[in-house]
Amino acid sequence: MTLPTGHGDSPRQGKGLSAIPRGIWALGFVSMFMDISSEMTLGLLPLFLVQVLGASATAVGVLEGVAESVVHLFRFLSGILSDWLGKRKTLALIGYGIAAFTKPLFPIAGSFSVVFVARFVDRIGKGIRGAPRDALVADLAPPGMRGASYGLRQSLDTAGAFLGPLGAIVFMLVLGGDFRSVFWIAALPAFVSVALLAFFVKEPPGSRVMPQRKPLQWKDLSDFPAAFWYVIAITAVFTLARFSEAFLVLRASSLGLRADFVPAVLVLMNLSYAVSSYPAGRVSDTVDRRWILLLGGGALAAAGLFLAAAEGMAGLAAGICLWGLHMGFSQGLLAALVADAAPVEKRGGAFGLFSLLSGLMMLVASTAAGALWDRFGPAVVFYTGAGIAALGMAGLFFDMRIRPAPRETG
Repeated sequence: MTLPTGHGDSPRQGKGLSAIPRGIWALGFVSMFMDISSEMTLGLLPLFLVQVLGASATAVGVLEGVAESVVHLFRFLSGILSDWLGKRKTLALIGYGIAAFTKPLFPIAGSFSVVFVARFVDRIGKGIRGAPRDALVADLAPPGMRGASYGLRQSLDTAGAFLGPLGAIVFMLVLGGDFRSVFWIAALPAFVSVALLAFFVKEPPGSRVMPQRKPLQWKDLSDFPAAFWYVIAITAVFTLARFSEAFLVLRASSLGLRADFVPAVLVLMNLSYAVSSYPAGRVSDTVDRRWILLLGGGALAAAGLFLAAAEGMAGLAAGICLWGLHMGFSQGLLAALVADAAPVEKRGGAFGLFSLLSGLMMLVASTAAGALWDRFGPAVVFYTGAGIAALGMAGLFFDMRIRPAPRETG
């Protein structure tokens, strides 16, 4: 098969980051500050649940699976609404606002149930903002720079996911391991994120976003091409192999890493994720995006093998870096593939549907991972993930042999 040299209009060669609109940069910084807040909390939350509140690995898995499923369910609903109303920013602002106002619940939590509610509502906020924000990136991206635009937003988002756990380590050391005080500090960047979105992100021109006369209905699913459904299928398989990062934190703890330093797991993973997202997106604008996604699947399979076999910090670090590389080579790429394949007027709904089905797979994956962990131990969890990732790679390679690459639309 001959690989395409681009998608849609030619990329704006030589301009790179300077050609990406300010609105996309602003959305990236909005994501970055919210992720600083979220990851500073989440880097410590699994240990807080297990060591302070006495929860089991299965309970952590159920919590994370339900939380991520809620994200994807509300992405589905908000994506449909964003197409219907043509008001992407408004929905995104509601979502970021909800998430910000849930952050103070974590430091006052005295039981697993309070954490569950806080995480649940926080994820509702994330779900509401996700699909409108991703569709807004597609609306604002210059012709031929969709992959780079998604890669930039993902890199800034992941920079926050790197800085958040790093901040958790620093504050845990300074505050003598006081989980609750760190959770209070983590709430502050969330409110910065909301302010940035309110004042520095504008709705795209009316000519780029046309509200639908009616929201997406089930009968409209036939309007989505086969390429879109294949992206959904491949995403589902890789999601089964890539359960919640909470299990990376628990794996580090099982290998003897001190609680103060366990957030370094997410620092390392997100550093790998951040530095790979934009280059992967930029390259994907000039080749079949699925080649990059195939490399990401290989990184995930290798990560599972390293994490299963790890006996010390070296194996743990290698597995975590490969996990982050998979994220960088897949998350922005999958979003770009959805945007390439979906009809322009139903793009928000397409992102929502993509997120809904991904969330169902995350619920299954994280719940199963927790049960396997409690019954058989961590090695079985990660070996199973590696095997599923290999199946995803085989399906993706088969798709590349029989189906042309999706092209940019609108």
